[in-house]
Amino acid sequence: MPINYEVINPNTDVATTKTLLHEVIPLTGTIVSGTYGTFPNDDNIKNYSHGMFQSVYDYPYLSSSANHIFDLTVGFDESSDLSGSANAAQETKKINMYNQFSQVLLGYTGSANRVRLFESDLTLNESNPMKEVVFVNLSRLLTKDQIKKGSVSIRIATGSWANSQDTDESKTFTDSSATENAGTLNTVGGDYGILSSSADGVGGVVFYQAGVMVLTSSIWAGTTDFYSSSVDGERSFDDQLVSGSISGSADAFRHRLQNLQFNNTTEINSTVYFCRASHNKFNYSNNPTYLSSSAIRVKNLNRDNAPVSYITTIGLYNSQNELLAVAKLSEPLRKDPTNELTLRVRLDY
Repeated sequence: MPINYEVINPNTDVATTKTLLHEVIPLTGTIVSGTYGTFPNDDNIKNYSHGMFQSVYDYPYLSSSANHIFDLTVGFDESSDLSGSANAAQETKKINMYNQFSQVLLGYTGSANRVRLFESDLTLNESNPMKEVVFVNLSRLLTKDQIKKGSVSIRIATGSWANSQDTDESKTFTDSSATENAGTLNTVGGDYGILSSSADGVGGVVFYQAGVMVLTSSIWAGTTDFYSSSVDGERSFDDQLVSGSISGSADAFRHRLQNLQFNNTTEINSTVYFCRASHNKFNYSNNPTYLSSSAIRVKNLNRDNAPVSYITTIGLYNSQNELLAVAKLSEPLRKDPTNELTLRVRLDY
């Protein structure tokens, strides 16, 4: 237990900082389709009995080594031209998925008191609605605190089903127009930016804090076989949304996903304490072995009058003198009446 304490002045001895760490996260199409098992029954793909979404892992999902990458689902708004033409049970699920994401990410309109439509711009005035969409819900394990703005790139095959990995028949969309202080719009679900291409226009939007990408059906506007199977034949994107299941649509999207890359962000908040030892303080140790036969052990010569100590540890105490944190120095620092020390202690959280 210390005998003397040095009071920390919160106005001069305490500072707060924030550090942003980024990692590059590359996801290739081979991971989500074809690596583990035979498409569409890949061992790293998990479908559920409720049929509302599909989960993708980086390894067979029954393995303890598997990490969740993202969830896939599709949906359309009830005002879509597809509404009323699909299987009733499947249509309800797809409309519910659209409404759920819209409610969480965009909220409600002020006048009609209904969920907003996703849009291919930053206005939220329903001038450029995206009524039929694919949702890519990225795992928090990958996005951390948020996706870094301006770092997203996704390449999607738009040609024939057989040439799904042909980069010449694909479209690449990025959020290059988004920066930390421009090119985004803040909503109830956080900031979002536009995914676009100079050659192919807008492909969707990305919500940075939520880690959700919303891709519009217009990406596959000219694709007649968005989905193809020996059982059901070929289907366009709209046909698949009308006739197919959500899991089947997720399979078709996985088959066409060639590459997805972004930088995640980890926010580290820190409090820095400047612990000051003036020339006339902390020159003696509390260690009972500091003295031997009334002589200070660490003095070079017994005839030296000045006390000497070596600082190895800093303790942070509350107002009741209860120890809250301990910091160890990398090496002992000599302290005597001829010098002063200021030690910087940082607590990260």
